[in-house]
Amino acid sequence: MNISKRHLLNYSILVPYLILSVIGLIVIYSTTSPSLVQYGLNPFRSVLNQGMYWGISLAAIFFIYKLRLDFLKNPKVLTTTMIVEVVLLLIARFFTRTVNGAHGWIVIGPISFQPAEYLKIIIVWLLAYTFSRRQKEIEIYDYQALTKRRWIPRRWSDLKDWRVYSLGMIMLVAAQPDLGNAAIIVLTGLIMYSVSGVAYRWFSAILITVTTLSAGFLGLIFAIGVETMEKVPVFGYVAKRFSAFFNPFDDLTNAGHQLAHSYYAMSNGGWFGRGLGNSIEKGGYLPEATTDFVFSIVMEELGLIGAGLILALLFFLILRIMHVGIKAKNPFNAMIALGIGGMILMQTFVNIGGISGLIPSTGVTFPFLSQGGNSLLVLSVAIGFVLNIDANEKREEIIREAEAELQAQNTNHPYADNVIDLDQLFHND
Repeated sequence: MNISKRHLLNYSILVPYLILSVIGLIVIYSTTSPSLVQYGLNPFRSVLNQGMYWGISLAAIFFIYKLRLDFLKNPKVLTTTMIVEVVLLLIARFFTRTVNGAHGWIVIGPISFQPAEYLKIIIVWLLAYTFSRRQKEIEIYDYQALTKRRWIPRRWSDLKDWRVYSLGMIMLVAAQPDLGNAAIIVLTGLIMYSVSGVAYRWFSAILITVTTLSAGFLGLIFAIGVETMEKVPVFGYVAKRFSAFFNPFDDLTNAGHQLAHSYYAMSNGGWFGRGLGNSIEKGGYLPEATTDFVFSIVMEELGLIGAGLILALLFFLILRIMHVGIKAKNPFNAMIALGIGGMILMQTFVNIGGISGLIPSTGVTFPFLSQGGNSLLVLSVAIGFVLNIDANEKREEIIREAEAELQAQNTNHPYADNVIDLDQLFHND
């Protein structure tokens, strides 16, 4: 009997991904075509660009799905990836021009990419690799198993101190400043930390520390005023976002402009929306209507019902991804899947929270719907990882069941002592 990976494909993950990607192309056309027509350009320009990235994304999913998982567990591969990422983050921070008040984009001819987007999946990979290798130590020593290593390893490939590397890369992202992606990475890290096996008291302590620091920064803004904070590099950028968060209608021409018009867009949509393509706010009123605030336009055109169905499909995809992690027997596979599910969940939470005023706006794209090839590619790579992990777990389960059945059949057989080579029974792609 041959077991091929194509027979183990998880369609409950692949199909929602494909549907969300197609909806994203429709939304991108709806949000970008009016401005492109206004400037005399091809109305399908943005859709074709996003479609090109989607084609690359599908190829990446196919390639990752065919990989052996041992490739992801190779410390040399992970170390090389991290070094390249750090170099790209440094280039993005110090050798690129600002876009909307922040660095972060590397432009090479017609191609542009954002290293901070790729760091999200790299952090999940790093933490899954680190925590999964210390499961026996965590079982005995709890948190000490993650901290008793030396701070500076003898070799980069050892990856013994995950704190130094992950914190350093997160600080590079925050310094751009890209606090939205930095927040997603931190929250994803907390999720992975909580599923690593350490006692809940350590997770609670870290969560309280992060909350206290955030509350302290908010208190500092209240104490010295937003105007004073705006004069401080990096912190001024954050203070401006907090100013809009407190009351966007106090400064409709500056800090509060985006959030106020996001409210107008959602209010215009009502229950059933104005109809696809009939948004008012995307006609120049709401900045970043194709990226950060795209879901406000979705609510305006499709209404609360249509936007709710899209959210339901996205949450179904997240739950299916997390289900793969919960069922996985291998710790590395489980943490990768749970980390990816947490990453998509946090990105959705930060985006929805920003456009609705629940949290300060952070400039984070909405998964699958926002214009941006880098975001789509990162999400697609993450989906490829989960599909590969799920297929591998299913195959291992089939092998375990076959071993048990063969052992039961051969218990009373005269040749029961013969060794059965399962590699001859199962073919691994």
